[in-house]
Amino acid sequence: MRYLVRRAGQAVVVLLVAFTGAFLLLQALPGDALMIKYENPELGLSPQQIADVRERFGVDTPLYAQYVHTLLGFVAGDFGYSLQTGTPVRQLLGEAVPHTLILGGIALVVAVLIAAGIAFLSSVPRFGWIRDALRSLPPLMVSIPTFWFGIMLVQVVSFQLGWVSVIAPGPIEGLILPVITLAVPLSAPLAQILVRSIDDVAAQPFVTVVRARGASPSWILRRNVAKNAILPTLTMAGLLLGDLIGGAVLTETVFARPGIGRITEQSVTNQDTPVLLAIVVLAAAAFVVVNLIVDLLYPLLDPRLASRVKEGATA
Repeated sequence: MRYLVRRAGQAVVVLLVAFTGAFLLLQALPGDALMIKYENPELGLSPQQIADVRERFGVDTPLYAQYVHTLLGFVAGDFGYSLQTGTPVRQLLGEAVPHTLILGGIALVVAVLIAAGIAFLSSVPRFGWIRDALRSLPPLMVSIPTFWFGIMLVQVVSFQLGWVSVIAPGPIEGLILPVITLAVPLSAPLAQILVRSIDDVAAQPFVTVVRARGASPSWILRRNVAKNAILPTLTMAGLLLGDLIGGAVLTETVFARPGIGRITEQSVTNQDTPVLLAIVVLAAAAFVVVNLIVDLLYPLLDPRLASRVKEGATA
């Protein structure tokens, strides 16, 4: 319990640092998005009406007052209003997050399956004849730019072969190409780490002992190697969340899908700082939570770490 409380406290500190850094950087951006939007002659607003709008958004108050007001709002779940549309940011995120969660969740599962398939097939002696070809795939996949891969999939799979439509597709059909676009580059570092971990564990003395007792290579891989090789991969999966979010921005833009990526792209274009701040904090929170879960899973997967955690808690 003390370990959990300590890790949760560290997570809160990380979120506070992320919020403060993002707030200061966004405040330092040149230009005034509010003035650019509301001083447009087509809107026909008077100087007094513009001043009322600025007062409503609180942009003329001192920086420290804006910081405290915004921080307290975030703690209470109030992320403010979009400078461009006037819509509550919480509403914008509530509409966009489910789309990104579905895309990112499916892509992560597919990436793990691809990485596991490459790693285990290249480690089974039966498939030794394609071992080098399989192990050369991750470096190739990690070098593929996400936006280029998505455009190529649209051109070849949709327009040339006609296998998947990207024009008014169904709910499932509309996910196929975006998921592949996001999953393939994401699976590459997972496969590299898993292949290396399997090789390292397979060279351990206890595996040699099991092999000397007559166990088959596939049995050793399933029962002894895989469980011990998965820990570094789990760490990498947590760290890849940043790539997943960044890839979602590009993928949703290429395929014109709704989601966090689309509103991020629109917010950057329009310098909509309240929306950008909420997205940064949301991404940081997701990153912290996922890595906290990974840290808590470690003692469950490795008894040696469980004993260290107990020793640290009693110290």
